[in-house]
Amino acid sequence: MATRDVSHLTDVNKLQREPDGSFKRVQSTFRNFIEPGGKFEAEKDRYHLYVSYGCPWATRTLIVRKLKGLESIIPVTCVSPRLSKDGWAFPGTDVDPLFNASYIKDIYLRADPDFSTRFTVPVLWDKKLGTIVNNESSEIIRIFNSAFNHLLPAEKAALNLYPENLRAEIDQINEWVYTDINNGVYKAGFASTQSAYESAVIKLFESLDRVAEILKGRDFLVGEQLTEADVRLFVTIIRFDPAYVGAFKCNIRTIRDGYPTIHAWLRKLYWSDVFPAFKESTYFDHIKVGYYAAPAMARLNPTAIVPVGPLPNILPL
Repeated sequence: MATRDVSHLTDVNKLQREPDGSFKRVQSTFRNFIEPGGKFEAEKDRYHLYVSYGCPWATRTLIVRKLKGLESIIPVTCVSPRLSKDGWAFPGTDVDPLFNASYIKDIYLRADPDFSTRFTVPVLWDKKLGTIVNNESSEIIRIFNSAFNHLLPAEKAALNLYPENLRAEIDQINEWVYTDINNGVYKAGFASTQSAYESAVIKLFESLDRVAEILKGRDFLVGEQLTEADVRLFVTIIRFDPAYVGAFKCNIRTIRDGYPTIHAWLRKLYWSDVFPAFKESTYFDHIKVGYYAAPAMARLNPTAIVPVGPLPNILPL
């Protein structure tokens, strides 16, 4: 349990900002991989995943976990969407089954009592060694993509979201999508000056324009197949109209009315019978509560009123 004041690591109102008022995201700190012969090896029920259904970064890992059929191998626990000044709390959808912890910060401090970065989700915990393996979503999805293949049915093992022949293109798209879109919505929403906000929101929509061009006549961002680039973009786009347009002032255009190609791509993934993980990992109630009614968001929405729309949450195909 926490024994020192760590509110500067849990309270989003104490987020670091640049001198010009721009939002500054802190880098993840636990960056280990699961690999044969390493400190962390792939074993059934050795690892536990902590997530928030409202958090886009955590939802990346939920989607890939389902796509790869890892549900029986890696259990998952979800925190409350109501992020507070003390961080992500239990119980949410679930109580913490391992330690009956009150907050995610308690999990971190078990792994490292001197931890001094932010207490974020997702968290991939190793029950055998009693520590955090990784808390960087982009790396966790790559772990899930390949590390457990020998434990999976052939059809699940064959699904490769980061194929060798497409890696250069995937990496290139991931880089600017992360900077301008995934993190760009936060740069706009958490900016503390008008100039920082306008700079971020204009860049965000320029990059959405770029995505819209890429998706003309295509179902996927890279090649003719689902890759991690689609997963990484999806978690932001599915939240865009319900959350970022209002809470983060990303309102130059909406996805459903302003970007036909992105909107079609989004709905095809969400309603896909081939890839149901996208729909099954999307919880609009958690998303809306997390961005509008969480105590940590009081500076942005002091009344904590959750908007009704858009209705429906996502349009049919």
